[in-house]
Amino acid sequence: MSPVLVGRSAELAELEDALAAAPGAVLIGGDAGVGKTRLIREYARSVDGRARVLAGGCLELGSDGLPFAPFTTVLRDLVRDIGTDGVAGLVPRGDTGGLARLLPEFGEPESDAASGEERARLFEVMLTLLERLAERGPVVLVVEDAHWADRSTRDLLAFLIRNLGTAPILIVVTYRSDELHRSHPLRPLLAGLERVDRVRRAEIAPLTRADIAALVTELLGGTPPHGLVDRIAVRSEGNPLFIEALLDDDGTLASELPESLRDLLLAGVQRLPDETQDVLRDASGGGTRIEHALLSAVTGLGDGGLTRALRPAVAANVLVVDGDGYAFRHALIREVIHDDLLPGEHTRLHRRYAEALENDPGLVPSGRLWVELSHHWKSAHDSTWALAASWRAAADARKALAYAECLAMLSRVLELWDRVPDAAERIGADHVTVLEQAAAAADEAGEYDRGIKLVTAALREVEAVQERGGGHDPARVAMLLELRGRMRYQMARPGFVEDLRSAVAMLPVDPPTALRARALSTLGNYVRLTPEIDEARNAAAEALAVARALGDPVTEAEALITRFCADVDYLDEEDLAEIDRTAVSTGDQRVLLRFHVIKSHFLEGAGRHEEAAAVAGRGIELAREYGVARTQGTFLSINQAEPLVSLGRWDEATAVLNQAMEQDPAVTTRTSLLVLSGWLALARGDLATARKRLVGSREIMNLKMKWLKTQDYFATLWLEANVALAEGRPEAGLDAVRPVLDHAGLPDDARYAWPALVTGASICAELGDAAADDLRRIEERAAGLNVLGPLQKAHRLTFAAEAARARGVLDFAAWEEAAAAWEALGNPYRRACALLNAARAALADGDHDAAAARLRTAEELADGLGAVPLGERVADLLRRTRTARGGESAAPLGLTPREYEVLRLVAEGRSNRDIAEALFISVKTASVHVSNILGKLDVANRGEAAATAHRLSLFAVPAGRNGTPVG
Repeated sequence: MSPVLVGRSAELAELEDALAAAPGAVLIGGDAGVGKTRLIREYARSVDGRARVLAGGCLELGSDGLPFAPFTTVLRDLVRDIGTDGVAGLVPRGDTGGLARLLPEFGEPESDAASGEERARLFEVMLTLLERLAERGPVVLVVEDAHWADRSTRDLLAFLIRNLGTAPILIVVTYRSDELHRSHPLRPLLAGLERVDRVRRAEIAPLTRADIAALVTELLGGTPPHGLVDRIAVRSEGNPLFIEALLDDDGTLASELPESLRDLLLAGVQRLPDETQDVLRDASGGGTRIEHALLSAVTGLGDGGLTRALRPAVAANVLVVDGDGYAFRHALIREVIHDDLLPGEHTRLHRRYAEALENDPGLVPSGRLWVELSHHWKSAHDSTWALAASWRAAADARKALAYAECLAMLSRVLELWDRVPDAAERIGADHVTVLEQAAAAADEAGEYDRGIKLVTAALREVEAVQERGGGHDPARVAMLLELRGRMRYQMARPGFVEDLRSAVAMLPVDPPTALRARALSTLGNYVRLTPEIDEARNAAAEALAVARALGDPVTEAEALITRFCADVDYLDEEDLAEIDRTAVSTGDQRVLLRFHVIKSHFLEGAGRHEEAAAVAGRGIELAREYGVARTQGTFLSINQAEPLVSLGRWDEATAVLNQAMEQDPAVTTRTSLLVLSGWLALARGDLATARKRLVGSREIMNLKMKWLKTQDYFATLWLEANVALAEGRPEAGLDAVRPVLDHAGLPDDARYAWPALVTGASICAELGDAAADDLRRIEERAAGLNVLGPLQKAHRLTFAAEAARARGVLDFAAWEEAAAAWEALGNPYRRACALLNAARAALADGDHDAAAARLRTAEELADGLGAVPLGERVADLLRRTRTARGGESAAPLGLTPREYEVLRLVAEGRSNRDIAEALFISVKTASVHVSNILGKLDVANRGEAAATAHRLSLFAVPAGRNGTPVG
């Protein structure tokens, strides 16, 4: 069991609200194993010390419950806590005779009578006991497993809930929703209690996929292996008990269900008539849901006989009617029934299913036919027909863009291959072809590691055939190498460029072929991410020429995209328009998705944030439609989140980023997600989360060659510099910026270098003369950068103003121009930062009105964003601006407002030079103010003045000077 309760914060909050509003009751339903008991346990722990929790559970004994079982448990625990005398002191006249009917510790009942009056007395004693206990503090009475409650327990429970007075008593009742068939005696009680004032009813839902991941992580004590969470989510359907039961100690998925869980799930089935159990066993072979016609054919009962046999199963809530068929209420019920079959029964049952489907394919929807035949023939141990059906099923899945399912079917073909001597003749394809198709499906499904292994196996087999004199097919080898190169890139593994170069080398220049054009385009697309930009340009140019000569629109579109990416010009949209026309004309999904990636990337880089977010959003929808949401769709999430961040729509951006990260994206995608998420956390003042995201990004970057993606490399360094600056470690921040200075000329250099250089200049301003050499290098690097489009222009303007500040010049006009540039782009955060610096410059010039106006705008922008650190810095300067203008009331201790402000800085340990810089006064004036303060406070030195300020609690604990990122 997980030491941490996962996914139940809403339910805990509901219970907390109910206790605060007590008296009242909460009726909590949920399937077996969904976590009702665990929720109650966690709640009891959370209210320990604030409320007394009395808990008992109903017990099942055959078909009846144990009378008053939960109340007997409550009394026993209470006696253990306060003794029989303590309990006697809480009941009328100290008479515990009635309680003796429930607990022997109270002696013998006063009489053997079992009248209604005696029953009423018992009920009144229990109510009084709870009310008297509640006089000492809130009481929570928990009755668990009320679906097993006997009639007496139900009656007492109803009496207590209906007769709660004003004492702070909360009654919590839990029950299994799945046990409540239509005639269950708890149903009318719940319906009646729901109409009582102060009674709430809640249903505990299965865990979400994110909660399942959190629970599995807790159970394993670390990050679960790739794919484990999804497999557990499918089998458990979000039931925590099943999740815990399914997870083996070694972190793998249990191949068999634990016996205790089997017993739990089979209990309801074994109470049904024998005929019904037989049909359920037959139904279990058809999956969680099965059509009526198919089950009728398999059982041979006919419509009437099948309906008669299944009616008890539906009434008992084992099966539910689902359209024209039936569904098991829970997938694991079907599984345990199916696993209970004897080996011979299992084989014969699946053969009956397969034969029924072969005889009448219309028994299931056409899209399911070959998958079901594959499953049933394999389960019937008929390898020949299973292989043939799996091959057909893979083709259907590929047609439907269901790549993961296609890979699963092809993997089954490979698994069965050696068991079928004439496998190639059966499906009309050799073993290498199956490997090729499986690798391609793995690539589309994002299963890159598996795909690399499949390609490598195919290449070895081709090589073996060649060595045996079986001929050589360079085109086939080239396609395999290209595929492996692409997947190696996705896994950030070395050798991807070498594979692509080898693929091109395998193909003849003359005559030109579409395959060579595609290989060249792929080579150019990936080489452009390395320092070999010229090779990328040449490959793209040759690919485009070949594609146009051959009239191949798909390859032409790919080559156009590659050429565009090798030299992105954010001032020229002409090439993008040509790509748009070509991509749309192809109708090819890969081309269309690539186009949405590069167009949204271009628009964001050009500062057209609204358009960028819209294009990326359309791309994500296309990816979902194409069935590649986890791969291309997740990648496009970066291009959607980035403009949302720029626009200040931070909540939307956070939702996009969180959803994308839940998809377990490839490492080549995850870095950007982590950096964006980390920067948002930092800008909102969540330094701990920012650090965590930075650590994750660093770890991924360690797996890659640093230049693999300028976007990832420079952005990670940029985040690292901002985190260090926020932590008050400017020197470490400068260390993070230096690699950007050493790696000029990388792809899309200017777009990702400018933000890092702005941060570097800001750090130099913090460090002053000590950073003079670094400032010089940073300015030299900036001088070599292009400025393509309004976004880069805004960065350059900000850089120029920051660099001037680092040289001791606060240039009001420069900051005004930068603020205007960010406003034109619709970027509220960067505009607010520029306005803050413009206000500083205005104060230095003595223009307090101008400073105040800009600070008020910056304050409004920061508040709207939730940019807490920036808001605090703005508010601090705004307050000091008012002080400088004499806008505040007289300060305490006989100090002037200015002296009071100086004292605050003295208390922070600032030197006279620091004070002068902060208040925009000369060092000499600062010194005069300090001397006046010492005299008025009658202290000998600055230390005593600071101690006096702290002793009198004149000032709040000062915030760090660098609590917000700068660019």
